[in-house]
Amino acid sequence: MRVTSDFWVSALIKRIFSDGGFAAVRRRGASEAGAIYILQRTRLGELELYGPAPQTSYDEAKPSERQFTLMMTADDENEIDARLAREIRFDSDLWIVEIETARERSEYLVLAGG
Repeated sequence: MRVTSDFWVSALIKRIFSDGGFAAVRRRGASEAGAIYILQRTRLGELELYGPAPQTSYDEAKPSERQFTLMMTADDENEIDARLAREIRFDSDLWIVEIETARERSEYLVLAGG
């Protein structure tokens, strides 16, 4: 059974803060099952946007574990915002969480194909 989006985001934020990073909910989505998008801001100002991995990426042994895929990288936040605006038009229940960490993002996210 997959945990709710609200619970998963809350746990991610607490974990990042406990490791000395920063995390904030930029957009609150549906509590039960809203898709989650992660905006990773590096300490050098680079931006990476991660979205839900396609269903075909899920391992049958762990079908409830959330997985993410890199959607785009950018130096300009407007590019990311434009992409997120398109995603919101498609799915108005999605979450957007911004994180900035000292660790690699892969320590916090399960990346599809990696």
